[in-house]
Amino acid sequence: MGEANIRFARGEHEEAILMCMEIIRQAPLAYEPFSTLAMIYEDQGDMEKSLQFELIAAHLNPSDTEEWVRLAEMSLEQDNIKQAIFCYSKALKYDPTNVRYLWERSSLYEQMGDHKMAMDGYRRILNLLSPFDGERFMQLARDMAKSYYEANDVTSAIEIMEEAFTKHHSLISMEDINIAAELYISNKQYDKAMAVITDFSGIVVSKKVTEQGPSEENKDMKDVVAVVEIQESQVAVIDYQDFPAESSTVSEDKVSCSIPDGVPIDITVKLMVCLVHLNILEPLRPLLTTLVEQNPEDMGDLYLDVAEAFLDVGEYNSALPLLSALVCSERYNLAVVWLRHAECLKALGYMERAAESYAKVVDLAPLHLDARISLSTLQQQLGRPEKALEALEPMYDPDTLAQDANAAQQELKLLLHRSTLLYSQGKMYGYVDTLLTMLAMLLKVAMNRAQVCLISSSKSGERHLYLMKVSRDKISDNDDQETANCDAKAIFAVLTSVLTKDDWWNLLLKAIYSLCDLSRYEEAELLVDSSLEYYSFYDDRQKRKELEYFGLSAAILDKNFRKGYNYIRIMLMENVNKPQLWNIFNQVTMHSQDVRHHRFCLRLMLKNPDNHALCVLNGHNAFVSGSFKHALGQYVQAFRTNPDEPLYSLCIGLTFIHMASQKYVLKRHALLVQGFSFLHRYLGLRGPCQESFYNLGRGLHQLGLVHMAIHYYQKALELPPLVLEGIEADQTDLRRDVAFNLSLIYQSSGNLRMVQKLLHTHGIV
Repeated sequence: MGEANIRFARGEHEEAILMCMEIIRQAPLAYEPFSTLAMIYEDQGDMEKSLQFELIAAHLNPSDTEEWVRLAEMSLEQDNIKQAIFCYSKALKYDPTNVRYLWERSSLYEQMGDHKMAMDGYRRILNLLSPFDGERFMQLARDMAKSYYEANDVTSAIEIMEEAFTKHHSLISMEDINIAAELYISNKQYDKAMAVITDFSGIVVSKKVTEQGPSEENKDMKDVVAVVEIQESQVAVIDYQDFPAESSTVSEDKVSCSIPDGVPIDITVKLMVCLVHLNILEPLRPLLTTLVEQNPEDMGDLYLDVAEAFLDVGEYNSALPLLSALVCSERYNLAVVWLRHAECLKALGYMERAAESYAKVVDLAPLHLDARISLSTLQQQLGRPEKALEALEPMYDPDTLAQDANAAQQELKLLLHRSTLLYSQGKMYGYVDTLLTMLAMLLKVAMNRAQVCLISSSKSGERHLYLMKVSRDKISDNDDQETANCDAKAIFAVLTSVLTKDDWWNLLLKAIYSLCDLSRYEEAELLVDSSLEYYSFYDDRQKRKELEYFGLSAAILDKNFRKGYNYIRIMLMENVNKPQLWNIFNQVTMHSQDVRHHRFCLRLMLKNPDNHALCVLNGHNAFVSGSFKHALGQYVQAFRTNPDEPLYSLCIGLTFIHMASQKYVLKRHALLVQGFSFLHRYLGLRGPCQESFYNLGRGLHQLGLVHMAIHYYQKALELPPLVLEGIEADQTDLRRDVAFNLSLIYQSSGNLRMVQKLLHTHGIV
C-alpha cells in the first residue's frame, strides 16, 4: 500500500491502480486499496467511479462516520438523494446522537416526499436537544407543527406544540399561541384553543353575575351591523331591518373580555371563533366592532374566519354582514366567499339573491360541482327550468373525461342530477342523452369491442346523442386501446365508487326503456350488445339472461329478425320445453324469410326426440320444403300424441292432398281418400265455422273439384267470423279471402257478373 501511495503521489496512476488491484486480490477485505483507488479516480475527474470505490471502502470500514458524511455530500453533488440518505443512516448508526446528521437526513426525506420519516427524524432531534437550547427547540417545534398541519396530521401537530409549551413555558411567543390556537380550532377543540389564548396572550375573559336584557343585546348587535354597512355602502347596502330579529337569551352570568394592547388581531379573531362555537356571545359585541373597523381588503381572511364560525353554529344573521363586506371588496371577491354568502342567503330564505350569489360562484369557479347543483335546485324552485338546466351543462370535454378519473367522477355526479331534472321536465331526448353519456363512461371499452360509438347529430332537428355501429377500422388501434384500457380501469374504480353495480344496472334499464319509448329500437339493440361485452354484467348470469331478453325484444321491434333469431336460438337450446319461446321462435322465423332454422330444428330434435313443439315445427319445415313424406311422419307422430287436436288432422289431410297433387304418384285415389277423411275429421273436431269450411273448400279447389269447393265456400260466406279474446273480429274474418277464391272460380267459367258482385260485396275495404 505504501508503494502504491508513493506511485499515486508521483502521478503514476496506472501503476498505482494495478498495485491496488493486486492488493485487493490478495486481501479483499482491506479498505485501504479501495480508498486509494477512489482518490486516484477523483484525481482523474471520474467522480462516479471514485464514489463507488469510496462506498466499498466505507462498507469495509463502517465505523468512520466522517467518511460516511463525506460520501453523503458527494452523493448529493451527483443528485443521488437516496444514496445520501443511506450514507447519513450509516453515520447515525455509529453516532446516533449527532443532531447535524439527523437534521440533514430529515431534510433529505422531506425532499423525497417521505413525510413520516422526516418527522420521525425531527422528533429524535427534539429529544436530543438540551433544556438550554430552548430557542432551537421552539423553532423546530413550530416548523414540525406546520409540516404536520400541511400533511393533515393535526393530532401530531398538537402533540408537538403541547410538548413545546410544557418544556419551554417561558419562551412562548405570540406566533406559538397563534399556531396552537389554529391547531386546536382545526381539531374542533375550542375550549383548549381558548385556554391557550387566555393563558399565554394576556387576554382575560371574566364572568360576572348580572341580568342581561334582550333589547340591549339586539341594539348592540345592530350597531355592529351598521358599521359594516357604512364600509360597503359604495357597492351594496344590507339593511339590518330586512332580516329576522336575532334570538336573545336571558342569562344571569355576564361574560366580559379584556384585551391588552399589542395582542395581534389574528389571536383576537381566533378568540372570537372560540367564543362563537362555545356559545359565549356577550363579549362578541365589542370584538365585532373592533373587527369591522378593519379594512376588509387587508383583513378579509379574518372576516371569513368569524363569518364561517357564525355559519357553523347557525347564526346566519350575524354572518351575512361580514360576508357581504367581503364580496364587495376587490381582493376577497372570490368563489369561496361567494359560496358562503350564497349558503347564508339560502339559509335565511332569500332565494333570489342566493341564486345570484351561486351564479357568481359558477362564473368564478366553473368546475365547482356543489355550486352548480345548488344553483340548479334554486332556479328550479324559482320556476326557471331552462336556467336550472343551464347550470348543469357538462363541465369537461370527452378527452379530459377519458384520462382524468377525478373529472369523470365530478361529471358523473353532475349528469345524475341533470338526468333527474330532465326527466322531471319531460324532456326525454335530453334525458336519454345524459343516460347514454353516463353509460358511455362506464362501457367505453365494451363499446369498442362491440364496435359501437356515441355520436352527436342533429338529424331530428335538434342536436342529440345517438348510438351507431361502426366498422372495425374506425376503432382505435391496439396501442391506443391498451392505453385506453389502463385509463378505463382507473376511471371504472372511481365510477363504481359513485354508483354501485346495481345502480349502474338500473341506469342501463332506464336507458333501454327510454330508447324503446322513443322508438329508437336499433340503438337499444346496440346498447344491449355493448352491455353484453361488459364483463361485470356478462358474468352475472341473471343479468346476462335479462339483457338477452331485452336484445330479443328490441330486435323484433326493430324488425331485425335475423338478429332476433340469434337470440331466440340460444334461449331455446337452454329452455327447449318453454312454449312461449317456441311461439316467439315461430314469429321470428316466419318474418325472417330465412331457412337457417330448418337444420337447427332437426339437430335439436335428435337431442330432444319427445319434444312436441319440435315435432310439429319439423313437420312444417318439411312440408314447406316439399318433403311431404317426412312432414307426414312428423304430423302423424304429433297426431298420435294428441289425436283430438284439429290442427294435426288438418295438416295430415293437406299433406295427403299435396302428395296426390304431384305429377308422378302411385295410388293417387287412396291418397285423396285418406286426405279427405282427415279433413272431415278436422271439420268434426273444429266444428262448423268459417275456418273449417274455408279450408275444405281450398282443398277441393286445389284438386279442381270446383263445384264442391263452391258449396263449402258459400257455407263459409254465410257464417259470422270467430270471436276470439284479444283479437279483433276483422282479423279473423275470412269472407274477403273466400270471396276472392270464389271469384277466381267464376272468372275461369266466364261468369263476370258474379265476380263483380262477390268483389263488391265482400272484397271492398
